[in-house]
Formats: sequence, C-alpha cells, structure tokens
Amino acid sequence: MTKPQPLNPNWPRYSPRPFPSYRYFPGQTPHPRRHPLGHSHGQPETTLRLFPPDRWETSDDYRYGIDLYNFAYWWESHEIFEGFWHASGRHSEQGNFFQALIQLAAANLKQVMNNETSAHKLTRAGIARLQRVTAPYMGIEISLVLQDLHGYLAGAQPHLPLISLRTGESTFCSASGSSLSRWGISPAQLLLCSDSGLEGHRS
Repeated sequence: MTKPQPLNPNWPRYSPRPFPSYRYFPGQTPHPRRHPLGHSHGQPETTLRLFPPDRWETSDDYRYGIDLYNFAYWWESHEIFEGFWHASGRHSEQGNFFQALIQLAAANLKQVMNNETSAHKLTRAGIARLQRVTAPYMGIEISLVLQDLHGYLAGAQPHLPLISLRTGESTFCSASGSSLSRWGISPAQLLLCSDSGLEGHRS
C-alpha cells in the first residue's frame, strides 16, 4: 500500500490557495480534524457558498476542490464536494454532480489502498451520476471524463482520470504531450492541451 501521490505534478492549478501540509491517508497520517497534529485541527469548518452552475468560475472553493482532487488530496477534496452536495440539495442536478465527484474521490483512495473492487464500484456509481448531467457542466467536458472512466474500468488505463476545467483564462501544462502520456494521461485528456511548446489548454 502506497501513500497518495499526484498522477501528474505539472497539471494546471485553478486556485491560488496553498495545499494542506500533507495528504490524509487513513491509518497512516493524522486525521486532519480529530487528531491534535491534523493539518486542520482546531480550525473552523469552512462555510461553502453555493453558486449557480454557470457561475462556477466565481467559486474559489469549487476550483480549489478540483485542485485537491487532481493533486491526490482525495479526502480533502471529498470534504469540499460533500459540503457543496449538502448545500445544493441531494436531489438537484448540481447535488447529483457533486455526489459523483465525491464517489470519484473515494474511488481514488480505494484504488491506492489496493481495494480495486470498491474502487470500481464507486467509479461505476460516479459514472451513473455523471451520465445524468447536462454536458458540459461547471467547466468540465463530461463526455471526456466518462470516456476515461470507462477506460479505467476496462483496464485500458491504470488510474482514474484527472479533471480539467475550461477556464476563461489560459492555464498551462508544464510538460509535453509525450511526458504526460508517460504519466498515464489518456489521449482524450491530451486533447485538452494545445500544441504550443509548453502545452496549454483554454476554453
């Protein structure tokens, strides 16, 4: 069993907020809130402000949650997505979307814990929820994510996909396409980068 590590450390960031001092991994690192040495111990829980789906770029909390997910802070991203899930209403389209992200974050943790059965079960649940979402949704090309998730379940990809946001400003991948492919990034995800020297992607 290995600790969570980012699939691609050069993936674009969408929020300037710094990451926690460590990634929580059950049984190996202090619980972020309950343990005195936890990275969020004693800090008040953040009250997440809900936003309309078409105004997702205005939410630094949402963009930070995506960053946490992409850089293997899966428990921490789960906490943010769960907060939005409760705020949006569990049976709304937005709530359904956040529950899908919760399930994918949990699937990543199960995979790194070598529990592929649970990882696949959670991935299938996430797929079912994403298929109900109007695409694209909140900056995400849902069809590309679904394609990569099906590839993971079929064994064509070793990892669940990273999530790219189509922001209004350019963000850059600081590695070439060939380097990204060595990290296990799928061809569908490579299409999100342009063909410039340091490959970037824009909306």
